[in-house]
Amino acid sequence: MVKVRLSRFGSRKRPYYHIVVADGESPRDGRFIEQIGTYDPARPMSEARLDRERLDYWVGVGAKVTTSLQKVVREKAKAAAAAN
Repeated sequence: MVKVRLSRFGSRKRPYYHIVVADGESPRDGRFIEQIGTYDPARPMSEARLDRERLDYWVGVGAKVTTSLQKVVREKAKAAAAAN
């Protein structure tokens, strides 16, 4: 099963995440199919980068979004609505 999830980068106690599309069997920080964004929890949510078109495409073809990424997407949408 294909999943859209967070892949952890950064140093110890300073996480930085790539938003990736990966096979569910691959390790968290292992091989991925496509990188569709980035997320840094130390910065404001408005600075998170996410390609919504690619996310919608992958969800449309059956990819599952993890619960942690659902929270990031929801908060990003709230930040975008507040900015407008």
